[in-house]
Amino acid sequence: MSPAAAAALAAAPGVAAVVPERVRHLATTRSPRFLGLLSSPPSALLADSDFGADLVIAIIDTGISPTHRSFHDRGLGPVPPKWRGVCSSGPGFPPNSCNRKLVGARFFSAGYEATSGRMNETAEVRSPLDTDGHGTHTASIAAGRYVFPASTLGYARGVAAGMAPKARLAAYKVCWVGGCFDSDILAAFDAAVADGVDVVSLSVGGVVVPYYLDAIAIGAFGATEAGIVVSASAGNGGPGGLTVTNVAPWMATVGAGSMDRAFPANVRLGDGQVLDGVSVYGGPALQSGKMYELVYAGASSGAASSASDGYSASMCLDGSLDTAAVRGKIVVCDRGVNSRAAKGDVVHRAGGVGMVLANGVFDGEGLVADCHVLPATAVGAAAGEKLRKYIGSSTRQAPATGTILFEGTHLGVHPAPVVAAFSARGPNPQSPEILKPDLIAPGLNILAAWPSGVGPAGIPSDGRRTEFNILSGTSMACPHVSGLAALLKAAHPTWSPAAIKSALMTTAYIKDNSNGTMVDESTGVVADVFDFGAGHVDPMRAMDPGLVYDITPADYVNFLCNLNYTEQNIRAITRRPADCRGARRAGHAGNLNYPSLSTTFVADGNRATMKTHFIRTMTNVGGGRAVYHATVRAPEGCTVTVQPRQLAFRRDGQKLSFTVRVEAAAPAKKMEPGSSQVRSGAVTWSDGRHAVNTPVVVTVQAPLQ
Repeated sequence: MSPAAAAALAAAPGVAAVVPERVRHLATTRSPRFLGLLSSPPSALLADSDFGADLVIAIIDTGISPTHRSFHDRGLGPVPPKWRGVCSSGPGFPPNSCNRKLVGARFFSAGYEATSGRMNETAEVRSPLDTDGHGTHTASIAAGRYVFPASTLGYARGVAAGMAPKARLAAYKVCWVGGCFDSDILAAFDAAVADGVDVVSLSVGGVVVPYYLDAIAIGAFGATEAGIVVSASAGNGGPGGLTVTNVAPWMATVGAGSMDRAFPANVRLGDGQVLDGVSVYGGPALQSGKMYELVYAGASSGAASSASDGYSASMCLDGSLDTAAVRGKIVVCDRGVNSRAAKGDVVHRAGGVGMVLANGVFDGEGLVADCHVLPATAVGAAAGEKLRKYIGSSTRQAPATGTILFEGTHLGVHPAPVVAAFSARGPNPQSPEILKPDLIAPGLNILAAWPSGVGPAGIPSDGRRTEFNILSGTSMACPHVSGLAALLKAAHPTWSPAAIKSALMTTAYIKDNSNGTMVDESTGVVADVFDFGAGHVDPMRAMDPGLVYDITPADYVNFLCNLNYTEQNIRAITRRPADCRGARRAGHAGNLNYPSLSTTFVADGNRATMKTHFIRTMTNVGGGRAVYHATVRAPEGCTVTVQPRQLAFRRDGQKLSFTVRVEAAAPAKKMEPGSSQVRSGAVTWSDGRHAVNTPVVVTVQAPLQ
């Protein structure tokens, strides 16, 4: 509609808000064991939660493949009586597709079709059926049943299982060929609330806008108010800063880390160099012992077709390669523009026998293993530069040669976890008072269920079929937390969504399996709070956190008031008139009872020190009397004081408050205009049995001029 019509509609009685339509995009055998969730004997969290039985997880995604073994219902009890959902049918999805595991399925396309026109039903199906693979994959990560044997093209063999194997699933298909439209996402949220779900898992992201214009934030608020935990992917825009999405404080925003498993596929060059790479290619191998000629379109020798330029050919874009120049050779392709798997398809159709996908400087050393359609591997930026130089220095008489050595699956890799290079980073671009991402979970090279009608490379030309696939992304990290939230809710049915998120955050860890602070995959240097938030999720400790930071819907309204949102802005989120009378008591937006403490100071040169304070309230969930003592690890150049230093709880459920005062010294040297310095520390409350950790983040910002 026109802007004038939208304004008129917004003024109509009963209309809370008119929000611009936006399109969003889609942002395992090892991960349960890596997280300590063993089925035999069952870990405490799995046992105490009965593996998540009778909890319903909503997957808002591309739909689901209902016949997959990960979604069988053998051994499950009746559908929970609270469930009010439906099983929508359509092409490829008959009315009997749901069962006691997959209890509901819906699809939402009105927004998509209103924007893009009627869908092409020869290319996609008007039903909950997953013809993409993403939704099936994320659903099985959250709550897939135990399946053996499971592997992808021979890689990652073992028993596949989701985080909450007995939890029920409800699929809400909102993503289509043209993307995932806000109005469909919001409709799915509202349907999930009405249907009676317990957790919403959303592996979809997009641009960050004010919360009152953000359909995901609006839908998530309604779900949270209904007692539903919302877990959302942080986005795949890393490793750059300010890339995190889904940043509303009432959602758990999940970044991605690695596990202690790798799929090495190294490149051996003719000059003896061996470059580390990764791949899950499972087809016919390159000839053993043979060294193949290497070609790169960005080098002087070139491989570009007559109709293409060197840049397009260096990226291996469609139609860019000269078949005569690449036939029978291994082609080096730069990462970017088109998908990684699509580059392999371009090389394959041009007659190349293999591909090396080389990172650029921005990509750093972050690698993703893909199910390529030809022998292929991915190498980091440093290795890519060596490879390009080697090819560039070759001659016709002494051509560059090499081969790819596929080594299968390696376990027990160190260090792990690392923060995945693609994982989106903070600070929070919408409200820096709220640290985002909240935490990280496994999201690199995750094996999970895959539809039978989709090739593992995810491209039309891939005719291979596999029951499981290995994918990477914060899309894979998010359902890990969704499933864990279901386990926690099953074990602690009275806990609020904020309490469950607090338990996951305050028990997260920042040390890897080499006992060092987690590193950033893209650089190899130590990561920080804007990379991993509170840390990597630790399900066993989250089961018994001792204390939690609880938040009510009224607290979120006070937070919005203290962001200086208008009553109309707030009404768009809450769908009712706003009451900001309690906001003044809260003091400032940073006083939302959040499991992290984040502040930004402006170094204007007029003050020797900069000060602020936070008020927090802890709820005792540790089982009775307990005395907690505070220890402080102050950010560099800062003084942090906690008052009182001791919290003496007399009973379970009791709430006690404390104040944290932060004082930061002004930078000794004048900062560049617009630059910033980030310093981090922590406040930890301990009673000898529990350690409740809260990150403290101080950002010192220089004025723009």
